[in-house]
Amino acid sequence: MIIELEDIWKSYHLGKVQVDALRGVNLSIQEGDFAAVAGPSGSGKTTIMNISGLIDKPTSGSVRIGGRETSSFSRDELTRARQQTLGFIFQSFNLLPVLSVYENIELPLLLGKKMPPKPERRARVERLLEEVGLADRRRHLPQELSGGQQQRVAIARALVTHPRIVIADEPTANLDSENGARVLALMKRVNAENGTTFIFSTHDSTIWQMASHVIFLRDGLVHSEERK
Repeated sequence: MIIELEDIWKSYHLGKVQVDALRGVNLSIQEGDFAAVAGPSGSGKTTIMNISGLIDKPTSGSVRIGGRETSSFSRDELTRARQQTLGFIFQSFNLLPVLSVYENIELPLLLGKKMPPKPERRARVERLLEEVGLADRRRHLPQELSGGQQQRVAIARALVTHPRIVIADEPTANLDSENGARVLALMKRVNAENGTTFIFSTHDSTIWQMASHVIFLRDGLVHSEERK
C-alpha cells in the first residue's frame, strides 16, 4: 500500500464546540490506484486529501506513506516527502501571481536538492503546456487567465515533478466538459504509463466512472468502497 490511514480522527474547535471532521477513518490506497473520494459537502473529503498529502496532521491515528509512519517526520522530512513524492492540485489553484504560467509550472523543479538541468526542465514544462492546451499562454500571469485556465496550470504544475502520488481536490470543478475530458485523459495516461497514484476528491461522476477505486464518505466515516 502506498497510503494507509488507520483510525484517523480530525477534530476542530469552533469556540467551545468540537467538530469531528473525520471519525475513525481506515483507508488504504494501492500503488497505481486511480482513486476517487466521493461524498456530500462536509463529509470529510478535503480533510482526507490534506492528511493524505501531509499538509495537515490528524488529531489521532496513523498515516503511512510508502510504508513509513509519518507522525515522527521532522519538518525537513515532511518537506522532502511533499517535494519528492507528492504532487498537489488545489481547488483554489494556489498559483503565484507574480510568476508567468511557464514559471508557475517550472517552480517545483527548482525546489529541493535534485534540480533537473535546464534543458530537461524546459522539455518537461513545454510538453505539459502542450498537453493542457496552454502553450500560447506561457507568458501570461495568473490574473490574465480564466479560472479554468488557472486550473490547468495547477494540474501541469502537479505533474511536472513526476510524483509517485498526485492529490487532487476537485480538479475538474472549474473546467468545461472539453477541457475536463482533456486533463482527465492526461492524468489517466500518466497513471497507466508511469504507475502514478492519483487520489481525487470530487463530485464529478466522470471521475467516479474512470476510477479503479471509489471511496464514499458520509459524516466523517467511510460509508462504502468499490474496487473495479
